[in-house]
Amino acid sequence: MAKAIDPQAALETLWKIAPQYAEAKGNRVYLEEFRKSLKAQLMKACGENSVAAQEREAYSDETYVQHIRGLQAAVQMEETLRWRLVASQAAIEIWRSQEASNRNMDRSAA
Repeated sequence: MAKAIDPQAALETLWKIAPQYAEAKGNRVYLEEFRKSLKAQLMKACGENSVAAQEREAYSDETYVQHIRGLQAAVQMEETLRWRLVASQAAIEIWRSQEASNRNMDRSAA
């Protein structure tokens, strides 16, 4: 037997997760943009003359590596929340379709 869909619960989930998703997306965008500043800071501080050597040192710096790990975590959180939103939206659409089908069945039975 199919599980009944509670559209109110799905709406509450959307309402609850939307701000979390917005924050997660903001964090991800910030980390992506800050990555450029961090790279520039590390390149400037490394003391190498060639740009290629500066870039190599910046990318291998532990601070940069940790930043990339933070970006990975931010993307994972954002995607988890996004798919929860999508699932709640899909549940509402399924409920709508089921309700429309029930109305059609009621009309044809009458």
